[in-house]
Parts: sequence; C-alpha cells; structure tokens
Amino acid sequence: MSAKVWFITGASRGFGREWTIAALERGDKVAATARDTAALADLVDKYGDALLPIRLDVTDRGADFAAVRQAHAHFGRLDIVANNAGYGQFGFVEELSESEVRDQIETNLFGALWITQAALPYLRVQGSGHILQVSSIGGVVAFENLGAYHASKWALEGLSQSLAAEVAPFGVHVTLIEPGGFSTDWSGPSAKRATPLPVYAEAHAAADRVRSQRAARPGDPRASAEAVLKIVDAENPPLRVFFGELPLELAKADYESRLATWEQWQPVSVLAQG
Repeated sequence: MSAKVWFITGASRGFGREWTIAALERGDKVAATARDTAALADLVDKYGDALLPIRLDVTDRGADFAAVRQAHAHFGRLDIVANNAGYGQFGFVEELSESEVRDQIETNLFGALWITQAALPYLRVQGSGHILQVSSIGGVVAFENLGAYHASKWALEGLSQSLAAEVAPFGVHVTLIEPGGFSTDWSGPSAKRATPLPVYAEAHAAADRVRSQRAARPGDPRASAEAVLKIVDAENPPLRVFFGELPLELAKADYESRLATWEQWQPVSVLAQG
C-alpha cells in the first residue's frame, strides 16, 4: 500500500496525536496542526521531514485555507483530512452566554467546514481522498448540560451527510467518527464551563452522576488509532462509525424512542398535511 498524506487538526493531544503517530509509524506523511506546535516537537525530532507541524487556530478561515495550501505544497498531495480540533462546552441552555455558544460553533462546526472547503479542490482534482469528521455520540443523541456542544455536533452530522453525497462522484469519501467516552482531556483542561445558575444545582449534580457512570470504562485513544487505519484503508468506508462499546446502546435506545413517538403521533402528523 502506497504511503498516504494526512492533514490532521488538533494534533497536539488526544485522538489527533495518536492518529498522527499511527500514520507516521507506518510510513505515511502528516501535516499536523495545533494552536501550540511546541507540543509536536518530540514527534518532529523522531519522524523528521515526514511530519509538517503547522500552528493553527481553526476558527480563522483565512489561516485554515493557508494551512491546507501549505500542506499540499509541501507534500504534493492530500489523501486524508481529519477534522479533529474541538472541545466540549458545558452548561445548561439557560446558563450559556452568547460568546460561549458562538465560540463552540466556531470551533466545532465552522473550523471543520473551513478546512473541508480548503481541501476539497485538491481532492476533487486528484479524484480521491477521505475526509474524517470527528463528531461524537453527542452528534446522535443529547444529554443535559451539553446543549451547545450537541448543537455543534448535530450540525456537523447534517453538513457531512450532505457533503458525502456531493463529493462521492469525485471519488472522495466522508466518514463521521462518533466516539463515546475516551480518556482524553475533552471534559478536562480543554473543556469550558458556563457559570451555573443556583436553580439548576440539583440537576447539575444528577447530570454529573449519570455522566460519571457512562464514563466508568473510558476508551483508550491509542487503541482508536488502529480503528482509524482500518477505516481509511477500507475500499468502501462507512459514512458513520461509533468508537467504543456504549454509543450503539445509547443510539438504539434513542432511536427506538423516536420511532415510537413518531408512530404514536402519526395521526396528528397526517392531520397537519390537510
């Protein structure tokens, strides 16, 4: 199998770092972006010219396009574009400030959109490529205290499903990766939290207990690298794929509830048609 060229955002930690290492270990080349490229210095020392570190804030559309141009000029092509940069914004809907919601959407949705738009011309011309959109089980179902995060990931899901249909004729694949709980800093240092309102104190405590139970057996980001390699090497990769054991259980319960409700209210639905 010939070596591939990757473009990975949020490569300094978590999934992005592990996927960068996995790609480099098997002889691929990687353009790895991070807000602080000093976090990639050890990988540059180890892998040399196979790794191109790029300082990038994905909310800057102009910088996104420049970074993709730089990567393509440096390596001569792009094969896999992994939109991994993102974070979790915690807060009940009433607690969220305008800036908190806008910042969440700017990073998790628009950051992926700008990188995707920047890469597509190169992928179309070469007639191949694979875009990996790091979504979440939170892009399929929703829980308390994460409304802004869910909004960003649900939007990414819809955008990417449309994208997949649009670029398939050009030989370009799109895969939404939907992880459950993993041992990353998603809910740790990289997370942001709205100022809580006292009226929701009990609800916050209950939501935290449920989230802790779901995260009782978190996934290992290092193990996710093997799964990613199988996806990008597949002849017919999936549009959606869960990472971890719990997401399928959560999604099935949620969709069974939706179907039951839609069926129950179908007479009203038909009435509305006139």
